This record gives sequence, C-alpha cells and structure tokens, in this order.
Amino acid sequence: MKLPWLTPVLEATGPVVSVHLDTTRTDPQAAGELEARWARMRSTLTADGAPRALLAQIEETVLSPSTLGGRQGRSVFATDDGILVDRVLPAPPLQESVHRGEFPQLLPLLQLIPFAVRQLLVVVDRAGADLHLRAPENPSIAHGPNGLGEDATVEGGHDVLHKASVGGGPQHGWRADNFEARVEDSWERNADAVAAAVERALREHRVDMVMLSGDVRAMGLLREALGRETRERLLEVPGGSRGAALDRGPFREALTRTTEEFIAARQRELEGRFRESQARDGASVGGATEVAQAISRGQVEELVFVTGGEPAGIEELLRTALAIDASVSALQEDALGIPEGVGALLRWKDEATPSNSIGSMSGDRARE
Repeated sequence: MKLPWLTPVLEATGPVVSVHLDTTRTDPQAAGELEARWARMRSTLTADGAPRALLAQIEETVLSPSTLGGRQGRSVFATDDGILVDRVLPAPPLQESVHRGEFPQLLPLLQLIPFAVRQLLVVVDRAGADLHLRAPENPSIAHGPNGLGEDATVEGGHDVLHKASVGGGPQHGWRADNFEARVEDSWERNADAVAAAVERALREHRVDMVMLSGDVRAMGLLREALGRETRERLLEVPGGSRGAALDRGPFREALTRTTEEFIAARQRELEGRFRESQARDGASVGGATEVAQAISRGQVEELVFVTGGEPAGIEELLRTALAIDASVSALQEDALGIPEGVGALLRWKDEATPSNSIGSMSGDRARE
C-alpha cells in the first residue's frame, strides 16, 4: 500500500507526537473507559514536554465520537504547532501507545494495513442502485459520507418496472407481450445506468473489493451490463435491499464475513508472492540487514513485515522505505518464509544486491 498522506509526518521537524488509541464505543461504558485511557496518555505526554494547547487539541479529536460504528481506532500525529494527520482506523490498534520523540511511531498504524480495504457495495433493484464506498480514510460502509457524490444513488430513469394483470386475470395477446417487453427493456436500461456508475466509481476511487447485493433479477442484469474485468471481481452478499439499514444483524454479518474472507485471501496472495519471489533470482531480499541495504540503494518496491515478528529496527525501516516511495504491507503473525519478520520486493538488482535465497543469506538456520 502506498501511503502518501504520511508525507507531512515523515517531513516534520522537532518532536513528533504519535497517539494510537482504541476509540470503539459499542457499549455504554466505552466512553468513560476511553477518557480514562486518554488521561493516562495525556499525563505521559505532559511529562515528555508536550504543550498544553496541543494536548487540548488532540483530546478534542480523540474523544469526539466519529460518524462510524463498530470497532475502530484512531491514529494522530502532531508537532508542537498542531495536528499533522488524524486518521480513523478500520480496527483498533493491536496495542495502544503514545510517544513523543524525534521520529514518529508508525508501527501501530501500519500493522493495520491488511484491514485498510477500499470497498464498493452496490445494492440494486430493478429501478437503480445505492452505492456505498468504504475507504481507509472512512472505514465504515454503514456510516459516514460515501464520497461518491451523485453516484451514491443511481436511478435508471426507466419506470415501466412491473409486469401486470388486468381485470383480475393475466394479460394475453400482443398487448401483454408488448408490455412485458417494455418492462424487460426498462430493467435492462436501468442496469446499464447502474453499470456506468459502478465502472466510473471503480476508475475514480481505486476500489479493491466490489460487493453486490439486492434483487436477484437486477443483480443478474447488472452482471450482464458490466465489463468482463468488473464481473470477475464481483462478490455477492445475500440479504441487502435498497433503503434498508446496512448495519442490521444478518446483512452486517454477511458483509463482515465477506470482507474477512477477502482480506485473508489477499494475505495469502501477498505471502505467496513473496515466497515465489524468493525462488527467482534477485526478485526479493529478506532479513533486516539486507532490507536496510536495499532501501539505502533505492531498490525496494514494497516492504513486507510480519505483525508481531518485526525486527528491533522496524520503525527506521518503515520510515526509510516510505521516504523512497516504497509500498508497505503487513502480514499476519502466522506468515511463513519472511526472514527475521521483514522482507522486500525489489525494483531492480545488480551485483551488489544481497542474495535473495533465504537459505543463502546466513549460515544461521533460524533465519530460514
């Protein structure tokens, strides 16, 4: 994942404050517990010399409820002059932390990269569709702005939608056939309008995951109207209907399950990509020393680390990787084949590049 929005943090001079906090409010006691945890963090920052005005600004930020529901977190980075980055997170940090020092503390935020999935949920009926965008900066599909403008709701504009009967019995003859043809034509034209909006959203918002729910017939028509690449990306989620709450029990559970399956598949793909690259000459390096050397030479295309298995110098590796515009990805703690918990996929290689063979990089078999 590219993280250009962290540039102001990386370029900041002077002491940098980093706050990573669980801001979930799913039970009545949550607000009070959040205030107590923040009070302890504030005391730590006060002792470290953070200005009172800055602490008041951060406090207002982290204690103000977001528009999002469910489990969530917040990361705030600031200098003495004010907040640089305030990010609502799609999941609580694995471990809350607060830090004031020369460099920002990035790891608690970047450990959550696997959950930063940009999704588009399309809920269709035969008249049109509702489109819901879930982005890393707005990590809820059920709350907050869609960021899709006019595309948030698409009405096809063709309103001959229902096949009818007259006089208590079914219609017969050419008039009935003509009417039913008009109905089918309306459905198809409406599906075309929705498909155009979906394709536009995918182009403009770099969507990772596309979910489809709603009326079964409308879903089929939309599939036919979409381009082949988009059709192949669609993940069907049962139980959705236009105008209904997205956070109701069974449908919310289906959305969560589909998202978790997508994240797990993407993790397996990343792990497999790194392991495969180890079998190709020079495609990747593994281990803290080798990765640091590759970063210093500008070779790293993507830094990969294992959550919970990071080497001691991971913060510096993260900062320097981001400084050369490398992507950063995190793998779950059960990932295998990443020496010392960190590796890098390379942009290029030369004779000075460390060997990319895990077994040849060290005589220490504990690294394999």
